[in-house]
Amino acid sequence: MGTERRRSPRGRWLATALVGAALGLTGPGWAGIASAAAHASAARSHDRSGSSSARRPGPELPVIGYAKDLSHEPVVHPTKGRPPTKLEVRTLVVGKGRVAKSSSTVSVLYVGADYKTGKDFTQATWSHKPPTPTTFPLSGVVPGFAEGLVGMKVGGRREIVIPPQLGYGDRKVGPIAANETLVFVVDLKAVKA
Repeated sequence: MGTERRRSPRGRWLATALVGAALGLTGPGWAGIASAAAHASAARSHDRSGSSSARRPGPELPVIGYAKDLSHEPVVHPTKGRPPTKLEVRTLVVGKGRVAKSSSTVSVLYVGADYKTGKDFTQATWSHKPPTPTTFPLSGVVPGFAEGLVGMKVGGRREIVIPPQLGYGDRKVGPIAANETLVFVVDLKAVKA
């Protein structure tokens, strides 16, 4: 006796539409179903957890492994899409503590990576066992990093994608190439004035 896999009505509808399209079935009924299936498929993207979200036009943001799991080091996956030309900030976990201001000194755990390759360019705070936050004033970091943390609450995690003009610009800094788009995933641990 095998286990029966149940599909939702929407799943059965989509499977029927895709089979019909693959077989080249035509006619008024099939054309509408195939068109709707293609539209639904193109309008959705899936993250590693299997949840779906509407795809937005414009630059593609990197997929972050362990995005919502604060007990694991986040992983920035390579991105094939075009990088953003403006600062992109995505809250992955909403914090409940104090709010970071542009004048704040913060303690964070973070990972920094290249937008296209996902290669970590930092000796990130996660490399220590146990992970050790680093503390600095927001006035002492590149503008995109500081702007990406303003308004964030302690206990939260954010993905910050920084275009070159808000990062290091046309300068090569250590392993960071000139005109590189940077990706940071930051856990805010503490905020001081």
